[in-house]
Amino acid sequence: MTKVRQGGFLIAKVQLLSERIFSKILAKYDLTEISPAQGRILFVLWQRDGISIQELAQKTSLGKSTLTSMLDRLADAGYLTREISGEDRRKIIIRLIKKDRNMRAVYQSVSDKMIGLFYQGFSSGEISQFENHLSRVLANLDEFESTE
Repeated sequence: MTKVRQGGFLIAKVQLLSERIFSKILAKYDLTEISPAQGRILFVLWQRDGISIQELAQKTSLGKSTLTSMLDRLADAGYLTREISGEDRRKIIIRLIKKDRNMRAVYQSVSDKMIGLFYQGFSSGEISQFENHLSRVLANLDEFESTE
């Protein structure tokens, strides 16, 4: 009898549960105005501010229409701004503005707690192996998507 593989199902469950837990922890810090997906956008921009919408879409794995509406809400709330690129007027650059900097430390703290929850009971080697496997799965999916 063939064993049923559940990797995709388990990854989806982990994502949903981790987003709920992340939101609960953020609520303890009174940071409920930002959704986990919007937090992902800010996190990418904290790593490298001033990137194009295309690059942001790739790094967050969000579709352009979803990303655009989230960027609208974040801009309206005073977290970021859009600028026309000096190099290519067709390119829009996303930049953070001061308001986001106040929550960066809180988000980092919450992210650290989540990492602790994720890897509780794992050895360093197990974590490396797990992340390598997930990277391979992601690469497989990215390759498939690029050929479709």
